[in-house]
Amino acid sequence: MEQGLQEKVIFHIDVNSAYLSWEAVHRLSQGAKEDLREIPSAVGGDISTRHGVILAKSQPARQFHVQTGESIVEALRKCPQLTLVQPNHELYQKYSRAFMDILREYSPAVEQYSVDEAFMDMTGMELLFGTPWEAAVRIKDRIREELGFTVNVGISNNRLLAKMASDFEKPDKVHTLFPEEIERKMWKLPVRELFFVGRSTEKKLKTLGIHTIGQLAGTDKELLKQHLKKHGEIIWNFANGIAVADVAAEEINNKGFGNSTTLPFDVEDGDTAKMILLSLAETVGRRLRSHGARAEVVAVQIRYSDMTGTTHQRVLADVTDVTNDIYQTACRLFDESWDKTPIRLLGIQAGKVAYREDGRQMSLFGETEHEKLEKLDKAMDQIRERYGNNAVMRASFLAEEKPVEHLSPGIVKDHKASRLS
Repeated sequence: MEQGLQEKVIFHIDVNSAYLSWEAVHRLSQGAKEDLREIPSAVGGDISTRHGVILAKSQPARQFHVQTGESIVEALRKCPQLTLVQPNHELYQKYSRAFMDILREYSPAVEQYSVDEAFMDMTGMELLFGTPWEAAVRIKDRIREELGFTVNVGISNNRLLAKMASDFEKPDKVHTLFPEEIERKMWKLPVRELFFVGRSTEKKLKTLGIHTIGQLAGTDKELLKQHLKKHGEIIWNFANGIAVADVAAEEINNKGFGNSTTLPFDVEDGDTAKMILLSLAETVGRRLRSHGARAEVVAVQIRYSDMTGTTHQRVLADVTDVTNDIYQTACRLFDESWDKTPIRLLGIQAGKVAYREDGRQMSLFGETEHEKLEKLDKAMDQIRERYGNNAVMRASFLAEEKPVEHLSPGIVKDHKASRLS
C-alpha cells in the first residue's frame, strides 16, 4: 500500500431475524410475558387463511427446519406448535429508522442497504471509537441495550467481504474477513454461501465440479465466463474477495432530498420498477414538503444485480414539490436509462432545492392544475400524519398482484417474499 494511504475499514451491520426480533421487542414493551425469540415462532403471511410465506423465524423454529421463504402450510407441517405473527410493516420501518439513527452517530458515511442492514465506512475512526473490533462491539452492544434487538457486524476493507463476514455465526456476533483471512474463513464454505450465487447458479457450478467457494476461486475465469457469461466473472471476483463499490453517504438534506432501496429480489420488468419509483417519489415529495423545499433537478439511480449501475438526471422547467412531477420525471429518466438488466437498487434524488421563501416562477399555462396537485399532496400528508401512512394511498398500491408496499419500496408483499435471502 502506498505510504500515506489508509486502508479502508467497512462495516456491514445486519439485524438478526429482523421482523421477528422487532415484533418480539414491541410486544415485550407492551407487556407481553413471552419473548417470541425464545419459542418456535415466525412472521409471515395471512394467519387467518394460512396463506403466504415465512418472512422471519426464531432460533427455536430453525431447530424444526422452518425456513424463510417456505409456505406457512409447510412450516406448520414441520412445527405444529409454531406461533405465527402477521407482518406489521409500519412497525418495522419505525425500528429500522431507530437502528439507522444509531449507526449515523458513528460515521458520516452510512448506506442503508435494506430495511434491516447497512454499510458503514469506518475508515479513520480509531481515535474516536477505538479499533474496528472495539467500535463494532460498541455499536452492537448499544443497539441491543437501547433498542432491545441484536445485530451481527462484519468487518473488512470492502463491502463484499464485510457482508460475508456478517453472515458468519449468529446472533449478536462480530466477525472479520480481511483479504488475508479469505482462504481460512471463506474458501471452505459451500459455494451457495457466496453472495450472488443462487440456486440455479449453484446447480451449474456443481455440474462443473465446483462445490466450495475455494474451488470457485481457483477455477479458470474464462471457463466460468463460457458457462455463466458475465455472471461467471462476477462470482469469480467475489470468491477471490474482489469488490469495488464504496459506501455511499446519504446526501445532506439542505442540498438535496432522496431515497433509495435495495430490493430482496431482482426487478426484471418495467411495471414493477415504476411501482417502486412511485413509492420512492411519495417519500421524496413528502420530505420536500415537510422541509418547505422544492427541487429543480430530479435524478434516478439504478444499480443492477451485477453491481454495476447508472445515474441519469434532468433539470425541470420549474421547481416542484409535487409527487406526480417527481414520479413522471423519474419514469422518463428510467425509460431512457434502463437496459433490461435485472435491477437490485432504485433511487430518486431531488436536488438544487429552493425553499418556500424563494418563491416559484409562475406559469401562464397549467397553473390551476398544478395548484390542485399541490393541495392534494398537502391534504394526503396531513391525513397520513394524523391517521398513519395507510390511511390514504394511491389506487395502484391496492391491487393484490402488485409486489410493492405503499411508502415502503424495500418491502415486498408475501407472494414475492420467497425470493428473500
